[in-house]
Amino acid sequence: MAAQFWYDGVWMDENPRLTGPADHAFWQASIVFDGARSIGGLAPDLDLHCLRAVASARAMGLEPRKTAEEIQALCVEGIRRFPREAVLYVKPMFFGGGGHLAITSVTTDFVLHIFEAPLPSPGGFSATLSPLRRPAPEMAPTDAKAACLYPNSDRATREANSRGFDHAVMRDPWDNIAEFAFANLMIAKNGRVLTPTANGTFLAGITRKRVLSLLNEAEIEATEAKLTVEDLHSADEIFTTGNYGKVTVCTRFENRELNAGPIAAEARRRYFEWAEQFRVH
Repeated sequence: MAAQFWYDGVWMDENPRLTGPADHAFWQASIVFDGARSIGGLAPDLDLHCLRAVASARAMGLEPRKTAEEIQALCVEGIRRFPREAVLYVKPMFFGGGGHLAITSVTTDFVLHIFEAPLPSPGGFSATLSPLRRPAPEMAPTDAKAACLYPNSDRATREANSRGFDHAVMRDPWDNIAEFAFANLMIAKNGRVLTPTANGTFLAGITRKRVLSLLNEAEIEATEAKLTVEDLHSADEIFTTGNYGKVTVCTRFENRELNAGPIAAEARRRYFEWAEQFRVH
């Protein structure tokens, strides 16, 4: 996998070794990251991803020493180190170096990781309801894109895989649908698009917000709502929004086959059409 790393003023193409067992990030998981995309030289909403990286660091109690604008400039510089046609994942990270038990004792450090990552196939995936749940805000740092939140999503995905499904749907502690394990969730029903109401238990993503806006501009009603498992069983369409895959369709939920419907196709078309204005390479 072709990759570039920026750390302490230097670009390199090998994974830098940055922490050890005495570092807070290593043993107390004081790590946040964000994920943007560069697709053929287009980097949609890169500024918002950099802003969120800084906000996540602060939410974790870290003290970011780089501004969103500085991170964005580094991201663009890194993207231009790859061929223009490359499809990339852009991952700025803050982490706690040194320190003791308290996060206030750490020195906040920064690293940027950019690597080739093809978009997932738009052909569709299967999904099942996970027995695992997203935590409530008082249970975990859900207001940050914190690395410590992701092992539970991976557990949910592995459990779904063990039952023959590609992805997992996760609920919040109160039985509302929250999201897919690694992406936000939308359904279409009777020409309307609904996505779970942001209640602090999951990351209401940048791509999620963008797709809602683009659909409403197209006069397709798209809004937040409390969703139940029954809503998924009766949906006309189910699809994801998220930085990694942008818009991808669910073609089987539990034992029910679904079509790759027109609304998801329109959302994907409009997203990539809108992204054309963000050329950085």
